[in-house]
Amino acid sequence: MTSRISIQPKRRLLATAIAFVVSGSAWAAQAPTQSPVTATAASASGATAPAAVAETCPLGSFICPPRPLSYALCRPNAMLDFYEPWITKDTTLRDTAVTDIHSGIDDGNTSGVKVESPEPDLYHMTGGVRLERADQVMRADDVTYNSDSTAYDARGHVRYQEAGMLVSADHMTGTTTPNQGDADNVRYQLLQSRGNGVAAHAKVMDPQHGRFTMASYSTCDVGSHMWEFRAKTLNLNKETGVGVARNATMRFKNVPFMYLPYFTFPLDDRRKSGFLYPTFGSSSHSGAYLSTPYYLNLAPNYDATIDPRYYSDRGFMLGGEFRYLEPRTNGRVYFEYMAHDKGPDDDISGTSDRDGSTQRYLVQITNSTNLGDGFSLGANINHASDNQYFRDFSNDLYSSAIGLLSSSVYVSKGGKYWSASLGVDDYQNVDAGLPNYVVPYRRWPRATFNFNAPANNWLDVGLDTEAVAFRKIDTAPVSPGVPGQVDGNRLDIAPYLAADFSGSSWFVRPRVEYRYTGYELDSDYQRFNYAQKTPSRSLPIASLDTGLIFDRQTSLFGNGYTQTLEPRLYYLYVPYRNQNNLPLFDTSEMSFDFWQLFSTNRFSGADRQMDANNLTAALTTRLLDDNGVERLSASIGQIHYFSDQRVQASPFTPATTFDKSDYVAQLGIQFNDKWRLNSSYQWNPNKKASPYLDPQGQPFDQGRDTDLATVQIQRRIKGDGIINFSYRYRRNVMEQFDTSVVYPVSERWRALARWVFARRDVLPVTVAGFNGGNPFNTFTYSHRTLDAAVGVEYDSCCVAFRVLGRHYVHDYTRSTANAIMFEVEFKGLGSLNPQSGAYLRRAILGYQ
Repeated sequence: MTSRISIQPKRRLLATAIAFVVSGSAWAAQAPTQSPVTATAASASGATAPAAVAETCPLGSFICPPRPLSYALCRPNAMLDFYEPWITKDTTLRDTAVTDIHSGIDDGNTSGVKVESPEPDLYHMTGGVRLERADQVMRADDVTYNSDSTAYDARGHVRYQEAGMLVSADHMTGTTTPNQGDADNVRYQLLQSRGNGVAAHAKVMDPQHGRFTMASYSTCDVGSHMWEFRAKTLNLNKETGVGVARNATMRFKNVPFMYLPYFTFPLDDRRKSGFLYPTFGSSSHSGAYLSTPYYLNLAPNYDATIDPRYYSDRGFMLGGEFRYLEPRTNGRVYFEYMAHDKGPDDDISGTSDRDGSTQRYLVQITNSTNLGDGFSLGANINHASDNQYFRDFSNDLYSSAIGLLSSSVYVSKGGKYWSASLGVDDYQNVDAGLPNYVVPYRRWPRATFNFNAPANNWLDVGLDTEAVAFRKIDTAPVSPGVPGQVDGNRLDIAPYLAADFSGSSWFVRPRVEYRYTGYELDSDYQRFNYAQKTPSRSLPIASLDTGLIFDRQTSLFGNGYTQTLEPRLYYLYVPYRNQNNLPLFDTSEMSFDFWQLFSTNRFSGADRQMDANNLTAALTTRLLDDNGVERLSASIGQIHYFSDQRVQASPFTPATTFDKSDYVAQLGIQFNDKWRLNSSYQWNPNKKASPYLDPQGQPFDQGRDTDLATVQIQRRIKGDGIINFSYRYRRNVMEQFDTSVVYPVSERWRALARWVFARRDVLPVTVAGFNGGNPFNTFTYSHRTLDAAVGVEYDSCCVAFRVLGRHYVHDYTRSTANAIMFEVEFKGLGSLNPQSGAYLRRAILGYQ
């Protein structure tokens, strides 16, 4: 048959080319752009996109971010076999690009372009047809086109490629005006999100509406689907961004494990109402549980989630979350409610506050609001029905160990040199092993005002103020002669002057302050063994901080460094004031460490201000590399007391008569990005009576020994693997070992483990014939596991899973619990039970 290209008008030939490119675009528009099962994943976090290879979390990071989605283990040649990688990916060239048309390519075009026009406006192209415009390429064995009706019929290996996807079919028919069509035996692959699948038949009603029958979707390698989503019918509406699936199944290794007769799903980044992944698990206090959350896309700036749950040992629970985002306010409301708990009230320690109630609930409210004129509101409210709630209903490995819920609401405003706030703080005990009077006082309300402004280039003038009303719902039993937990108000005012004289290698920083603290106790103050209703304290505080900085160039292990030598002297004077008549609202003695050498107060809060006539001497040396990164830091220091420390937290604690504090040393080393070491050490040169009896019930002295020792080592191994080891010892508190590891066994497998072991602890012991046979606390050997976890992770092209088991102490009574969690992630869809990852990021330093 003769080629008739010469008799076909040029404009008609271009129309033929454009018809197939446009129809190809329509098919591309109708292919699923994300998994139907991700209805909720997209709702909360947006469409899933391929991520770059994760950067290794820097050593020392407290919590590392989750690893981004990665398809690095997929086959690089997993495209459909007709993919041409050299075709441009720039879609903006379509409007100006010339359409290239080729026919007869099956025989290398040796017989020329094969185009026939048996009838007016009807063109038949054979021998292999190729049309190319910018990033779009359409190919078929045989093409017939009617330029009058715009009808086309493409047969045999119909293939379409553009920047975002590939589509192939055995047969494709339709019209370009209107843009409609049908295709048989369709295959597709999304080049950006890796989604791919097949459909027995696809129909395009117009560029915005389409229907697939017997369709599938997966992000696995083409032809090797570990998981796959299948639906009998898929109706797609690009205008609304909504698809509808009927008779759908989720399959793993071709085995169906989830069936959904009908559901809707998003086609783009627009959020869509729908079911989230169910979560499931088991715990010793609530039995097996199942959660089936449903996401509600209420508006572009607010949404909600309804979460029905069932616990086999306790019954039905309803959870819910509402989120909102306005121009001047945003926040979240979350709740869990069980109308009737059929489970037991396991009051192991006799401290339960359920009082027989079967209603259980948890409420959490957060809000941040711009009130205008510089005012802002911040709220974080948390409340549970009782102190056993988290023990009974925590479904993840982290919140099961929560012991205290804090709530706060504050209005604040600030200027260039000042800030002010007014609000409340509340606390709730949720440790099932402790009585409720252990929680801190409510600060109901609390107001602060802080001012700091430069008087000139070396002098600052400032003022720190705080006014608080302290209230307690549950008070501890009052003992004769011992100050109790009285309610009251407190005002703390501290104006100061601070100067700064410094050069490149020296500094001198004097500071003077006057502190006044006044109280007004409740009228029943005498019942709590206080002698005054309105006690107060006022005193001056003076300090002088001086230091020198020397540096030199040095080398170590063949590398050049800048070494510094930084001697420092700090003098502090605070006259003694008797404070035994002041209550302890929010004050306790802080742990002694290196930074306490330069602090004006060893007590937290305003109820105690230490007396001082002290001189601190300290020495620090550092090694800085050529980029200014600190590779080594070592410090040592000690306080010399010129007078006794008479102010103590308890009126029954004698004055400290030592003339020297502990020697305090700390060391940090990180010569490269593969390992780091941090250590601190305190040696006590003084002897004093121990606050505990020995294990035989006898008093004893302690000192001239180690008060504190910590060592922490981190080592990166095999890429993203890590080994952590830490040793923690504090006299009369604990001696613990904490070891954790993430070990890459292979490219796909990682082993996970953590073990926290207490060698010594504060434990109750009983000695025959002593204390009437009643137990007493002492610091002694315990040899017990506080937390142990072990698990494995598997990663592949499109599926990842994690299995984790944990044994842990969950309350003050040292009661233990076990938990097993399983998490599976179908890449591109989301994950089932993602709580284990959140726990590991907190438990294993450097895990991601």
